Amino acid sequence: MNHSLTLGLRAMRETLRTPDSLVPTLLIPLFFLVVNIGQAGRIFPSDDTDFLNGQNYAAFQLPSSLLLAASFGGAALYLVEEIEGGYFDKLRATPIPRMSIVLGRLYAEFVKSVGITALMIAISLALGVRIESGVAGFVLLVVMVSIWAMVFSGFMQLIALKTRSAAATQAGGLVFFPLLFLTPNFVPRNLLTRPMEVAATLNPVTYVMEACRSLILDGFDATALGKGAVVIAAAGALMLGLSVRLINRYD
Repeated sequence: MNHSLTLGLRAMRETLRTPDSLVPTLLIPLFFLVVNIGQAGRIFPSDDTDFLNGQNYAAFQLPSSLLLAASFGGAALYLVEEIEGGYFDKLRATPIPRMSIVLGRLYAEFVKSVGITALMIAISLALGVRIESGVAGFVLLVVMVSIWAMVFSGFMQLIALKTRSAAATQAGGLVFFPLLFLTPNFVPRNLLTRPMEVAATLNPVTYVMEACRSLILDGFDATALGKGAVVIAAAGALMLGLSVRLINRYD
Protein backbone atom coordinates (compact mmCIF):
# COMPACT_ATOMS: atom_id res chain seq x y z
CA MET A 1 0.00 0.00 0.00
CA ASN A 2 2.83 2.42 0.88
CA HIS A 3 4.47 1.84 -2.50
CA SER A 4 1.28 2.54 -4.46
CA LEU A 5 0.58 5.68 -2.41
CA THR A 6 4.11 6.93 -3.05
CA LEU A 7 3.67 6.38 -6.78
CA GLY A 8 0.25 8.00 -6.57
CA LEU A 9 1.67 11.13 -4.93
CA ARG A 10 4.29 11.29 -7.65
CA ALA A 11 1.57 11.08 -10.31
CA MET A 12 -0.44 13.82 -8.59
CA ARG A 13 2.59 16.11 -8.60
CA GLU A 14 2.89 15.53 -12.34
CA THR A 15 -0.74 16.54 -12.80
CA LEU A 16 -0.27 19.68 -10.72
CA ARG A 17 2.69 20.66 -12.88
CA THR A 18 0.41 20.60 -15.94
CA PRO A 19 -2.88 22.08 -14.70
CA ASP A 20 -3.87 23.03 -18.25
CA SER A 21 -4.42 19.33 -18.95
CA LEU A 22 -7.42 19.45 -16.59
CA VAL A 23 -9.22 22.11 -18.62
CA PRO A 24 -10.61 19.77 -21.32
CA THR A 25 -11.64 17.27 -18.62
CA LEU A 26 -13.96 19.91 -17.18
CA LEU A 27 -14.99 22.03 -20.16
CA ILE A 28 -15.85 19.31 -22.70
CA PRO A 29 -18.32 17.44 -20.43
CA LEU A 30 -19.87 20.76 -19.38
CA PHE A 31 -20.17 21.71 -23.04
CA PHE A 32 -22.08 18.50 -23.82
CA LEU A 33 -24.26 19.04 -20.74
CA VAL A 34 -25.27 22.54 -21.83
CA VAL A 35 -25.76 21.50 -25.48
CA ASN A 36 -27.91 18.48 -24.61
CA ILE A 37 -30.03 20.55 -22.25
CA GLY A 38 -30.45 23.20 -24.92
CA GLN A 39 -31.48 20.63 -27.52
CA ALA A 40 -33.90 18.55 -25.49
CA GLY A 41 -34.76 20.56 -22.39
CA ARG A 42 -38.03 21.91 -23.80
CA ILE A 43 -39.04 18.48 -25.08
CA PHE A 44 -38.96 17.15 -21.53
CA PRO A 45 -40.45 19.82 -19.24
CA SER A 46 -40.15 19.06 -15.55
CA ASP A 47 -43.90 19.34 -14.92
CA ASP A 48 -44.98 16.87 -17.60
CA THR A 49 -42.13 14.33 -17.67
CA ASP A 50 -42.55 11.46 -15.22
CA PHE A 51 -38.96 10.22 -15.31
CA LEU A 52 -37.63 13.62 -14.17
CA ASN A 53 -39.46 13.40 -10.83
CA GLY A 54 -40.15 17.15 -10.88
CA GLN A 55 -36.59 18.18 -11.74
CA ASN A 56 -35.35 19.81 -14.93
CA TYR A 57 -33.68 17.91 -17.75
CA ALA A 58 -30.22 18.89 -16.53
CA ALA A 59 -30.66 16.44 -13.65
CA PHE A 60 -31.19 13.59 -16.09
CA GLN A 61 -28.22 14.59 -18.25
CA LEU A 62 -25.73 15.20 -15.45
CA PRO A 63 -24.64 11.53 -14.98
CA SER A 64 -23.77 11.28 -18.68
CA SER A 65 -21.47 14.30 -18.39
CA LEU A 66 -19.92 13.00 -15.17
CA LEU A 67 -19.03 9.66 -16.78
CA LEU A 68 -17.71 11.49 -19.83
CA ALA A 69 -15.39 13.49 -17.57
CA ALA A 70 -14.31 10.23 -15.92
CA SER A 71 -13.13 8.95 -19.32
CA PHE A 72 -10.56 11.74 -19.77
CA GLY A 73 -7.89 10.18 -17.57
CA GLY A 74 -4.29 10.73 -18.64
CA ALA A 75 -2.71 7.88 -16.67
CA ALA A 76 -2.14 5.72 -19.75
CA LEU A 77 -0.30 8.43 -21.67
CA TYR A 78 1.93 9.20 -18.69
CA LEU A 79 2.63 5.46 -18.47
CA VAL A 80 3.70 5.39 -22.12
CA GLU A 81 6.13 8.24 -21.38
CA GLU A 82 7.60 6.19 -18.53
CA ILE A 83 7.92 3.14 -20.78
CA GLU A 84 9.62 5.12 -23.53
CA GLY A 85 11.92 6.89 -21.06
CA GLY A 86 12.96 3.70 -19.27
CA TYR A 87 11.50 4.60 -15.86
CA PHE A 88 8.96 1.80 -16.07
CA ASP A 89 11.76 -0.77 -16.43
CA LYS A 90 13.40 0.68 -13.32
CA LEU A 91 10.12 0.27 -11.41
CA ARG A 92 9.85 -3.36 -12.48
CA ALA A 93 13.40 -3.95 -11.31
CA THR A 94 12.58 -2.80 -7.78
CA PRO A 95 11.14 -5.22 -5.18
CA ILE A 96 7.68 -3.67 -5.07
CA PRO A 97 4.40 -5.47 -5.77
CA ARG A 98 3.19 -5.31 -9.36
CA MET A 99 -0.21 -4.23 -8.03
CA SER A 100 1.42 -1.06 -6.63
CA ILE A 101 2.72 -0.14 -10.08
CA VAL A 102 -0.79 -0.48 -11.47
CA LEU A 103 -2.55 1.36 -8.66
CA GLY A 104 -0.13 4.27 -8.28
CA ARG A 105 -1.39 6.34 -11.19
CA LEU A 106 -4.96 5.17 -10.65
CA TYR A 107 -4.97 6.73 -7.18
CA ALA A 108 -4.04 10.03 -8.79
CA GLU A 109 -6.91 9.59 -11.26
CA PHE A 110 -9.26 9.02 -8.33
CA VAL A 111 -8.20 12.24 -6.58
CA LYS A 112 -8.42 14.23 -9.81
CA SER A 113 -11.86 12.84 -10.55
CA VAL A 114 -13.10 13.70 -7.05
CA GLY A 115 -12.27 17.36 -7.66
CA ILE A 116 -13.68 17.47 -11.20
CA THR A 117 -16.87 15.60 -10.26
CA ALA A 118 -17.56 17.75 -7.20
CA LEU A 119 -17.03 20.92 -9.24
CA MET A 120 -19.34 19.74 -12.02
CA ILE A 121 -22.07 18.88 -9.52
CA ALA A 122 -21.67 22.29 -7.88
CA ILE A 123 -22.08 23.98 -11.26
CA SER A 124 -25.14 21.81 -11.94
CA LEU A 125 -26.72 22.96 -8.69
CA ALA A 126 -26.63 26.47 -10.14
CA LEU A 127 -28.59 25.10 -13.12
CA GLY A 128 -31.39 23.96 -10.80
CA VAL A 129 -30.33 20.34 -10.25
CA ARG A 130 -31.09 18.81 -6.83
CA ILE A 131 -29.43 15.75 -5.33
CA GLU A 132 -32.46 13.92 -3.95
CA SER A 133 -30.31 11.62 -1.83
CA GLY A 134 -28.88 14.59 0.07
CA VAL A 135 -25.35 15.11 1.32
CA ALA A 136 -24.69 11.38 1.74
CA GLY A 137 -25.87 10.82 -1.83
CA PHE A 138 -23.62 13.60 -3.06
CA VAL A 139 -20.60 11.95 -1.44
CA LEU A 140 -21.58 8.53 -2.78
CA LEU A 141 -22.07 9.99 -6.27
CA VAL A 142 -18.62 11.59 -6.24
CA VAL A 143 -16.98 8.39 -4.97
CA MET A 144 -18.79 6.17 -7.48
CA VAL A 145 -17.83 8.31 -10.47
CA SER A 146 -14.24 8.63 -9.24
CA ILE A 147 -13.82 4.87 -8.78
CA TRP A 148 -15.22 4.38 -12.28
CA ALA A 149 -12.60 6.88 -13.52
CA MET A 150 -9.93 4.64 -11.95
CA VAL A 151 -11.36 1.56 -13.66
CA PHE A 152 -11.62 3.28 -17.05
CA SER A 153 -8.06 4.62 -16.77
CA GLY A 154 -6.89 1.16 -15.78
CA PHE A 155 -8.22 -0.34 -19.00
CA MET A 156 -6.46 2.42 -20.91
CA GLN A 157 -3.25 1.50 -19.09
CA LEU A 158 -3.71 -2.05 -20.34
CA ILE A 159 -3.56 -0.73 -23.90
CA ALA A 160 -0.46 1.28 -23.02
CA LEU A 161 1.25 -1.78 -21.53
CA LYS A 162 0.37 -3.93 -24.52
CA THR A 163 1.24 -1.48 -27.31
CA ARG A 164 3.88 0.73 -25.60
CA SER A 165 2.82 3.46 -28.01
CA ALA A 166 1.19 6.83 -27.31
CA ALA A 167 -0.54 6.86 -30.69
CA ALA A 168 -1.96 3.37 -30.23
CA THR A 169 -3.07 4.21 -26.68
CA GLN A 170 -4.94 7.29 -27.84
CA ALA A 171 -6.54 5.34 -30.67
CA GLY A 172 -7.42 2.53 -28.28
CA GLY A 173 -9.49 4.97 -26.26
CA LEU A 174 -11.89 5.14 -29.17
CA VAL A 175 -12.77 1.49 -28.56
CA PHE A 176 -14.14 2.30 -25.10
CA PHE A 177 -15.59 5.71 -25.94
CA PRO A 178 -18.70 4.43 -27.80
CA LEU A 179 -19.75 2.55 -24.67
CA LEU A 180 -20.59 5.93 -23.13
CA PHE A 181 -23.15 6.55 -25.86
CA LEU A 182 -24.71 3.08 -26.03
CA THR A 183 -26.53 3.99 -22.84
CA PRO A 184 -29.87 5.65 -21.99
CA ASN A 185 -28.35 9.11 -22.43
CA PHE A 186 -31.44 11.10 -23.41
CA VAL A 187 -34.34 8.98 -22.13
CA PRO A 188 -34.76 5.99 -19.79
CA ARG A 189 -34.20 2.51 -21.18
CA ASN A 190 -37.90 1.71 -21.46
CA LEU A 191 -38.32 4.58 -23.94
CA LEU A 192 -35.54 3.46 -26.28
CA THR A 193 -36.19 1.65 -29.55
CA ARG A 194 -35.85 -2.12 -29.17
CA PRO A 195 -32.36 -2.50 -30.77
CA MET A 196 -30.99 0.40 -28.72
CA GLU A 197 -32.62 -0.94 -25.57
CA VAL A 198 -30.94 -4.32 -26.09
CA ALA A 199 -27.56 -2.65 -26.69
CA ALA A 200 -27.95 -0.47 -23.60
CA THR A 201 -29.00 -3.45 -21.47
CA LEU A 202 -25.90 -5.41 -22.53
CA ASN A 203 -23.64 -2.41 -21.95
CA PRO A 204 -22.20 -2.44 -18.39
CA VAL A 205 -21.76 1.35 -18.41
CA THR A 206 -25.56 1.66 -18.45
CA TYR A 207 -25.79 0.35 -14.90
CA VAL A 208 -23.15 2.75 -13.62
CA MET A 209 -25.04 5.63 -15.25
CA GLU A 210 -28.38 4.50 -13.85
CA ALA A 211 -26.91 4.15 -10.37
CA CYS A 212 -25.58 7.71 -10.52
CA ARG A 213 -28.88 8.96 -11.94
CA SER A 214 -30.87 7.30 -9.16
CA LEU A 215 -28.94 9.29 -6.53
CA ILE A 216 -29.90 12.52 -8.30
CA LEU A 217 -33.53 11.80 -9.20
CA ASP A 218 -34.80 9.12 -6.82
CA GLY A 219 -32.77 9.10 -3.65
CA PHE A 220 -31.28 5.78 -2.53
CA ASP A 221 -32.47 3.08 -4.93
CA ALA A 222 -30.92 -0.12 -3.61
CA THR A 223 -31.47 -2.05 -6.84
CA ALA A 224 -29.88 0.55 -9.13
CA LEU A 225 -27.00 1.20 -6.72
CA GLY A 226 -26.39 -2.53 -6.28
CA LYS A 227 -26.16 -3.15 -10.01
CA GLY A 228 -23.82 -0.20 -10.48
CA ALA A 229 -21.58 -1.35 -7.62
CA VAL A 230 -21.40 -4.89 -9.02
CA VAL A 231 -20.38 -3.60 -12.47
CA ILE A 232 -17.70 -1.32 -11.02
CA ALA A 233 -16.34 -4.06 -8.75
CA ALA A 234 -16.29 -6.70 -11.51
CA ALA A 235 -14.68 -4.35 -14.05
CA GLY A 236 -12.12 -3.22 -11.49
CA ALA A 237 -11.19 -6.78 -10.54
CA LEU A 238 -10.83 -7.75 -14.22
CA MET A 239 -8.71 -4.69 -14.94
CA LEU A 240 -6.37 -5.28 -12.00
CA GLY A 241 -5.97 -8.97 -12.78
CA LEU A 242 -5.16 -8.35 -16.44
CA SER A 243 -2.78 -5.50 -15.57
CA VAL A 244 -0.74 -7.54 -13.09
CA ARG A 245 -0.60 -10.46 -15.50
CA LEU A 246 0.57 -8.19 -18.34
CA ILE A 247 3.31 -6.64 -16.20
CA ASN A 248 4.50 -10.08 -15.08
CA ARG A 249 4.74 -11.12 -18.76
CA TYR A 250 5.98 -7.78 -19.94
CA ASP A 251 9.29 -9.04 -21.32
